[in-house]
Amino acid sequence: MSTAQTRVYVARLVGLPIFDPQGDQVGKVRDVVVAVRTESSPPRVLGLVAEVFGRRRIFVPMTRVTHIDPGRVHTTGLLNMRRFEQRATETLVMAEMLDKTVRVVPTGVEGVVYDVAMEQARTRDWLVSRVAVREPSRSFRRRGQTYIVDWRDVEGLTRRQDTQPATQLIAAISEMRPADAAHVIHDLPEERRSAVVAAMDDERLADVLEEMPDEDQVQIVERLSSQRAADVLEEMSADDAADLIADLPPETAATLLALMEPDEAEDVKRMLSYAEQTAGGMMTPEPVILPPSATIADALAHVRNPDLTPSLAALVFVCRPPLETPTGRLLGAAHIQRLLREPPSTLVAAAIDDSLDPLRPGARIEDVAAHLALYNLVAAPVVDDEGRLLGVVTVDDLLDHLLPENWRDRAVRR
Repeated sequence: MSTAQTRVYVARLVGLPIFDPQGDQVGKVRDVVVAVRTESSPPRVLGLVAEVFGRRRIFVPMTRVTHIDPGRVHTTGLLNMRRFEQRATETLVMAEMLDKTVRVVPTGVEGVVYDVAMEQARTRDWLVSRVAVREPSRSFRRRGQTYIVDWRDVEGLTRRQDTQPATQLIAAISEMRPADAAHVIHDLPEERRSAVVAAMDDERLADVLEEMPDEDQVQIVERLSSQRAADVLEEMSADDAADLIADLPPETAATLLALMEPDEAEDVKRMLSYAEQTAGGMMTPEPVILPPSATIADALAHVRNPDLTPSLAALVFVCRPPLETPTGRLLGAAHIQRLLREPPSTLVAAAIDDSLDPLRPGARIEDVAAHLALYNLVAAPVVDDEGRLLGVVTVDDLLDHLLPENWRDRAVRR
């Protein structure tokens, strides 16, 4: 049995699914809209910004919210699907309130807002009730002291700031999956987005960029310094980096490739040499590769890597040295189901499926789709004329290329 909440912290609310009375998910919470009235009246919560079909952002009035559980939001189901457009009198909590510099009046403490609580009053209206404030850190290793205070005790919450850091917003989106973080960043005002991107570390930015529409990727990378852009590209998977570089102006692409580490740049250049709608153009060049002397225990240790997608973790490829693509001759692939049935000390070479037909880099996208479907595979090796492993086409690689261009703008996020 669910327990409705009467006080909700916005940073924890963002990303929660929204359900209709039939129990069907209709969207996700992306932000909270408040109206700042006077300095003596608490900001009134007008509603939620929700993401629904086709990545459309709509407005869900709080009058349509029946209750909020710890893991979901329930609505009446009667939602207006018109695209949300922020009015001049409205403030977005995540995009505009987090990271504001404020002063706690009773103590004189100055800090930044890292969360805001909203609470349902007896009138059934939702109001901003509490503000979570963090003092600046006084040492490198320790965070500043935090305070949760009544909104009346905070000065500067509703004041507009010309410059606003992104520390607390970064902290909030760091808990999100990369795809959800990409959506939040996509929807930020331009200056706020730039501040967030500047504050993200290269690895996290690379993960988020991989989930963004092509136009967003190009816009963000072109606004980075050349060296940082090259560093971020190095953190991306080679196939995603190649897709992004292909969308950049030729002179920008050449500059970034020259600034990347030679080994990383070589992988990207190799990906760029294949036609886009072919096995070579869509493959991932970094599957799990082991020598025939490796054991089942070695293979299972590799596929436990949390950075691997499920499709990449489903197969281990056994090759002659060298063990980086392009490898020595491909001997076969071992399915994870087979690995789980064998004693850990068994050599992985004894568990390979040598009947698995590889793809050639020039295979057309429809041939790749037919191959995966025919053999019920989630991944298939791609080899050259000498039988050397060049990469692996996964089912998610295939979907990326089969779906319409910029499908992330139109995909239904569940």
